[in-house]
Amino acid sequence: MLGKTLKSLTIAALLAGTAGAATAADYTLRATANSNENDEDYDGLIVFKNYVEAASNGAIEVELFIGTQLCSNGTECLTGVAEGQIDIVIQTSGGTSGFFPFVQVLDLPYLMADDRVAENALANGSDFVTTMQSMVQEYSEGALRLMTIGNTGGWRNFANTQRRVQNPSDMDGLKIRTVVADLPQELVRALGASPTPIPWPELFTSFQTGVVEGSKNGITDIMNMKFPDAGLQYVTLDGHAYMGALWFMNNETFMSMPAEMRTVIVDGFYQLQQATFASPKRKSIQAYADFVAGGGDLYVPSPAEKAAFRDAASPVYDWFKQNIDGGERAFDALVGAVADAEAAIGATRAADTQ
Repeated sequence: MLGKTLKSLTIAALLAGTAGAATAADYTLRATANSNENDEDYDGLIVFKNYVEAASNGAIEVELFIGTQLCSNGTECLTGVAEGQIDIVIQTSGGTSGFFPFVQVLDLPYLMADDRVAENALANGSDFVTTMQSMVQEYSEGALRLMTIGNTGGWRNFANTQRRVQNPSDMDGLKIRTVVADLPQELVRALGASPTPIPWPELFTSFQTGVVEGSKNGITDIMNMKFPDAGLQYVTLDGHAYMGALWFMNNETFMSMPAEMRTVIVDGFYQLQQATFASPKRKSIQAYADFVAGGGDLYVPSPAEKAAFRDAASPVYDWFKQNIDGGERAFDALVGAVADAEAAIGATRAADTQ
């Protein structure tokens, strides 16, 4: 009897020790996104956390901080990562441009035709992503590491409270909300509208009061924020910019890990990227249906109309290359990656349709 008892206690101790080892992570990563649990950023982080913790066999633990618990804007968040208080953060090009102005290249209009082109051009290993990673390291003096570029909301389209927009001339005089960054304001001016920088939390009220009459947003953001209730009833699917999401990590934290753990992290960001590529596609289906069901006007420009938008916006390309630090290098890298993507996709389509 005593022998059985000792044997049971020994087994229990061994199991307890094993359980303790499984939960005692060697590395803890603090990741944050200034969003909510309905957002693509959150979807990506959940996939990343699950993959990294499983693939590392518990050696890496990922703590998620969704919202503004650790930081509330691009400057605070990137500073927190650079100083090591935060390990991982996601930012849009607008939130990042104060540190890395060249990332606004992602906001240049009409450079990428569709999801397939964008996902190919933004894949890690493309000349564009490699260039962006090098520039981030240079500009941050090695403090920050660009891990991958995902998506956060699909495609930016013009939306407004006043009228259907079919041609650039229909933009004349509209007060369009932008972020403070220069590039979005230059684009709005090029199309004949009036750029009006408004903080995101104030946008709903600004639509109601007429402070602004339009915006540049993806449909999931429009519906999540209930902008149609504030009068936003016209959306033109011009798809002028892919809503790129830049994922940064503290470089010292990353490089302090052994090679096998760095591989897990890199593979985790691949999983995250694929999740954020997919999430907006699924969510936009219901979002578009809800917009139309609520009386919204959804307009798809013809190829000729879309070409007119691109022609009207094209002066922004030269402005960007001439006025943004690192702009020409970033522009050439993206245009080259898009050309490579289109060629590769074209060849694959040709082979697949034979």
